[in-house]
Amino acid sequence: MIIIGKYPKLRMRRSRKEDWSRRLIRENTLSGSDFVLPIFLTDGKNKKIGIKSMNGVYRYSIDNISKIIDKALKNKVPMIALFPHTNTKLKNVNGSEALNENNLVSKAIVAIKNKYKNNIGIMCDVALDPYTSHGHDGLIKKKEILNDETIKILIKQSLMQAQMGCDVIAPSDMMDGRVGEIRNELDKNGFEKIQILSYAVKYSSSFYGPFRNAVGSNSSLKGDKKTYQMDYSNFDEAIREVALDVKEGTDMVMVKPGMPYLDIIRSIKENFKIPVLAYQVSGEYSMLHNAVNKKIINNDSIYEVFMSFKRAGANAIISYYADRLDKILK
Repeated sequence: MIIIGKYPKLRMRRSRKEDWSRRLIRENTLSGSDFVLPIFLTDGKNKKIGIKSMNGVYRYSIDNISKIIDKALKNKVPMIALFPHTNTKLKNVNGSEALNENNLVSKAIVAIKNKYKNNIGIMCDVALDPYTSHGHDGLIKKKEILNDETIKILIKQSLMQAQMGCDVIAPSDMMDGRVGEIRNELDKNGFEKIQILSYAVKYSSSFYGPFRNAVGSNSSLKGDKKTYQMDYSNFDEAIREVALDVKEGTDMVMVKPGMPYLDIIRSIKENFKIPVLAYQVSGEYSMLHNAVNKKIINNDSIYEVFMSFKRAGANAIISYYADRLDKILK
């Protein structure tokens, strides 16, 4: 004889029945304050140049940058991140343009601070790949990326950006020991209040291609970056990287790319209780954007992906969609 048991006293669907009830017990929410907007810079006047590899994303000349910053402020985005498209003529093997006080990033920082004061934060990338003729993040000698020699330049780049008015220094180069050295130099020069966002977990990923086209380093890149960016097969190594950067004084850490590494975000948050940012990188953006445009998936999918970052433990998300949040978060 088959005995059919009674229904359980707790029915999980009870709390899902009405919209108000679902909202009442919702564990995670999204707002503009959860995002950072990356902005690509270009030389010239009154320019807004579409990027073929990233449909819907543009390069802006400095005099035209207010259009996209105003969008960010309207959506209550707290910070922008600046990335330069450097003229090929200014690139060399040492990436010396990174230390030019009149380079694109420096001029943009000054212009933004003059207009917006401290109404929005500015994050600056610290690495040499936008400036080197070989497309790597560091100096090269006999096909080897030099760690300590590269750090000496990164220190100078960080200090210059701080002097220009940058709020958050973001070393993305993956050289060992650079966070502590940059922190020491900033403190020694009176910039102890400048934050460091370390790209502590940056995998050697195939998802970076569209970004490299956007900053103009893809065509010049010789070889790959596997000797300094992380092996995407590894989990424990990510925890070790974060532990080192925390010890060296980083204020926040980055996981890059984002969605393929939700397990890493969750583990870092649980182990270190430190602010964690997820970078929804160019390849992630382009796949999602193209799928929505072709109506393979709908706009709700973008929101769902963002929520996956929050659920995993990300405090904020760097996304190229951050200028369209009024449509996505509505």
